Amino acid sequence: MKLRLGTRRSVLARTQSGWVADLLRAHGHEVELVHVVTEGDVSTESLASLGGTGVFASALRQALRRGDVDLAVHSFKDLPTAAEAGLVIGAVPRREDSRDVLVTASGQGLHSLGAGAKVGTGSPRRRAQLAALGLGLHLVDIRGNVDTRIGMVRDGRLDAVVLARAGLLRLGRADEVAEVLDPALMLPAPAQGALAVECRADRVDVREALAALDDADSRAAVTAERAVLARLEAGCAAPIGALAEVAEGIDSLELTLRAVVSAPDGATDIRRSASASLTPDADPTAVATALGTTLAETLLDDGAPDIAPLRPDPGPPADPTATNQPATSKDDPT
Repeated sequence: MKLRLGTRRSVLARTQSGWVADLLRAHGHEVELVHVVTEGDVSTESLASLGGTGVFASALRQALRRGDVDLAVHSFKDLPTAAEAGLVIGAVPRREDSRDVLVTASGQGLHSLGAGAKVGTGSPRRRAQLAALGLGLHLVDIRGNVDTRIGMVRDGRLDAVVLARAGLLRLGRADEVAEVLDPALMLPAPAQGALAVECRADRVDVREALAALDDADSRAAVTAERAVLARLEAGCAAPIGALAEVAEGIDSLELTLRAVVSAPDGATDIRRSASASLTPDADPTAVATALGTTLAETLLDDGAPDIAPLRPDPGPPADPTATNQPATSKDDPT
């Protein structure tokens, strides 16, 4: 089967799309990469001012609807959380490391940088969690691809930048990392490190081809994380982190979930966790969605709207992966 795969033109996007293309080729399909320019690629504005969510996805989705491409690869955390009519996530391939990392000129770790050190990030989530550590860092809002941001460290404009480890691993640049940040210090963005392979709902042939790429554990984890995001209905500047993991339990697989809602300045936050059993007869998507929604309800009940700009939606949650609800992480693209 010949497939046209839509991808952004950035080096990271092309690398991620090439990895998915190779997986499909290994299953006997012919794949052509089609470059699509998105608003997030051409604008120099901050992600928050652009609306954050969806700025890297809208052009790819338009290409899918027009039939210019058969499938598209997204960094899952870039997707909004409202249902996207006519499109589905056909596959969530095996997730890469979800953690954030620090890149520094000196090779020093976070606690060795010293008060006043200039640390760059375009993510409200990262800013809030860094500020909450009380290290006296000077946090600088930045944009740009991996090369641009690491270049700000190499030329001395910044002492450090925070990036997603997944992107650096996929680019073969893991040796530039000074420190991998423990999720106890910084919970990642919902679905960070995961890819979403999207196609039209009416393309049964494409959906069948993508089914072979789907990783059940990765899908369950990102479904739970995005369900938190969907229920909170966060504003563009709301710093929210979430991380779900599948592990062996006593009698069955266990899905654990941690989430944080922070004040934008990091002055306070609310962290909660929960877990659920993934029994053999259970629907993993339903279990994950219920877990994320319940944990979000706990965050709301415990005061999250009082510390962060949230807009809770009292309506019933939709499946955040099957119907491709656009995610509201407002995070950096890497």
